[in-house]
Amino acid sequence: MSDDLQRLEEWAAALIAKVQPVQRRQLVRQVANDLRREHARLIAQQVAPDGTPYPARKNRKELRSKSGRIKRQKAAMFNKLRLNKYLQIKADASQASLGFFGKVARVARVHHEGLPDKVVPRGPSYKYPARPLLGFNAADEMLVRESLLRHIVGDE
Repeated sequence: MSDDLQRLEEWAAALIAKVQPVQRRQLVRQVANDLRREHARLIAQQVAPDGTPYPARKNRKELRSKSGRIKRQKAAMFNKLRLNKYLQIKADASQASLGFFGKVARVARVHHEGLPDKVVPRGPSYKYPARPLLGFNAADEMLVRESLLRHIVGDE
């Protein structure tokens, strides 16, 4: 995987070097936006970047029945975590970072790496199963290539 990333970086660097700094910043941001959209889709589907499904959630007993509801949408894990507000891009002309920053980064790290954490403040501790939220795979490599080519071809 490391060799693939190295080849992609060398290939992209040659294309990006020909682009003006203002356009380069736009290009880097566009590629990061495409990656963010793809990772948000994977998180919504509860699938790790390598394509494996997340481990099932622990069953919780229904404390009370909710009467009067017509139809409830199934509560998915990480609904808010995949929003642009939390899954952020930091970019400049030479690089872009896609990730979780600030307070939400701790929660994302606990779930991504499968670490123990408190369920509620001053409550019991639970070792969460690893549910990778972000990662780089072959589909992401193709997405980056397509984004770069689309931007280069669109400018000429």
